[in-house]
Amino acid sequence: MPTQIAPPFADRSELLVGSVIDASTALLAEQQHDIVRFAMGAPSEDLMPIAQLDEAFTGSRSGRYDYGETEGEPRLRAQIMELTSQRGIETSDERLLVTTGGMQGLDLAFKLFVDPGDLVIVEAPTYSNGNATALSYGADLLPAPVDEDGLIVEALPELVARTGKTPRAIYTIPNFQNPTGVTLSLRRRELLIELAERWGAMIIDDDPYGRLRFEGEDLPDLAGIAPKHPLLFQVRTLSKMIAPGLRTGWIDVDPAVRALAVNAKQAMDTCSSVPVQNAVLNYLTSGHFETHVARLKPIYRERKAAMLAAVERHLGGLATTTDPEGGFFLWLTLRGDAAGLDTEALFPAALRDGVAYIPGPAFTVDGSMRNALRLCFATSSPARIDVGVSRLASTIKRAIAAGEATRA
Repeated sequence: MPTQIAPPFADRSELLVGSVIDASTALLAEQQHDIVRFAMGAPSEDLMPIAQLDEAFTGSRSGRYDYGETEGEPRLRAQIMELTSQRGIETSDERLLVTTGGMQGLDLAFKLFVDPGDLVIVEAPTYSNGNATALSYGADLLPAPVDEDGLIVEALPELVARTGKTPRAIYTIPNFQNPTGVTLSLRRRELLIELAERWGAMIIDDDPYGRLRFEGEDLPDLAGIAPKHPLLFQVRTLSKMIAPGLRTGWIDVDPAVRALAVNAKQAMDTCSSVPVQNAVLNYLTSGHFETHVARLKPIYRERKAAMLAAVERHLGGLATTTDPEGGFFLWLTLRGDAAGLDTEALFPAALRDGVAYIPGPAFTVDGSMRNALRLCFATSSPARIDVGVSRLASTIKRAIAAGEATRA
């Protein structure tokens, strides 16, 4: 067989950048030594309701392994409507489509609304898989800065004007943003909707963490400010609240958008796993869900406080962090003598020292923010958090002593 023949890849294959975050799962599995895992954004196994999920999977035997409706199992959609109403949001069955995780929701959003060359506003930094999905459809990404009140919406008109384009979509994580943990202020939520209407741009509202507020006061969701708005594409998931392996989420969109999303999903996977949907339904109807979420909040609050204290104890003067009121993440920025370090270049040494994180450049369009990194506090106990931050501090201080900061 001739060896010079190459597969005839489509042009779009060059746009598939992959995920540093997802790749870390395989990388960590290869390690043989003890590692404190601040990398993946997921609940730790001790915080998953495993016994209750095992019980939920034993029910619903009739039709358990059949194909299901592309829209999702009707009784599960009814439970999703109940979860949505608990957040004070108006919805209806014809707006809902069950997805195979939140990522399928993002894929549907960009597939339906982005053509090659279209301008898409993204937060800088933001979830790397969100950027990757937009890029896979040929989006021209416009990074917009974030501060302690979330996306700096006031800066968007000037940033957009410089491009000479009108944005087709705005991708935002309004609550406890990934990777920074910050939350979009009420005024900025209102302004974002105004700008979307001015431009005719879809707001892709990705909210995996909204129910995991453990401090402060709830803010109205975008759908609470503008109920059933046709330019709002809500992406939701149960991965962060129950268990990521369920791969169960949904979108809440205008019925005309839902009809097209059904067509698109039928070309992907026909329907999300019926056995998993039924198990999720059984779990939600068992009455355990609210108790489970209520249990998580003080634990995450304690773990966040432990991480903040550990950073101050071990990295005082060398780092600053955000202080989220919910969710999973801290954003750590190196300063002082450590300000010149490159967290991507530092990662192999940190891994050898027994701590894993996601380097800042993974969350950017242009590979910037090299002196920053994301830490997940949700996956580790306070004691393990202290160990991990201590190991990270040792890596950083050794790099400073070796003069690596001057080469970043």
